[in-house]
Amino acid sequence: MFHALEVFTVVIVGLMVGVEFSVAFVMNRIFDALPEDSDQLARAHGGRMLGALMPFWYIGSLVLSAIWAVAGWDRPGAGRVVIAAALLIVSVIMSLLLLVPINNQGKTWTPENRPADWKEQMNRWDRYHYARVAVIVAAFAFLVTALV
Repeated sequence: MFHALEVFTVVIVGLMVGVEFSVAFVMNRIFDALPEDSDQLARAHGGRMLGALMPFWYIGSLVLSAIWAVAGWDRPGAGRVVIAAALLIVSVIMSLLLLVPINNQGKTWTPENRPADWKEQMNRWDRYHYARVAVIVAAFAFLVTALV
């Protein structure tokens, strides 16, 4: 049963990393290449869709990692799981303090009501997102190495 928890946690965190990596390095580049107002509309829609899903994924990943850390405290790799959980806590804090406020504004924008500096705000969100992706990739790496 413990091994199933390990594998399930790694898969869930790995999928989250893949989605966030794709947003950062694939989807946003596709959106940026769209004509006229399509970039802003795509980002707003993505903000609504992923904004509804990702909180559960981030918190779920953190909870799974915490359960693994507690249940496997006496097993090899426990320290790496604790580090991974700490990094996931950092990612949640980053999300709440830096990314969510921008996302909450951006998901309501239309070409008619967006602020003049909307691109600068999206660029700031992107920079914070790159940092968050680095944090969750590191957390994923610690979880994977804890399996060995």
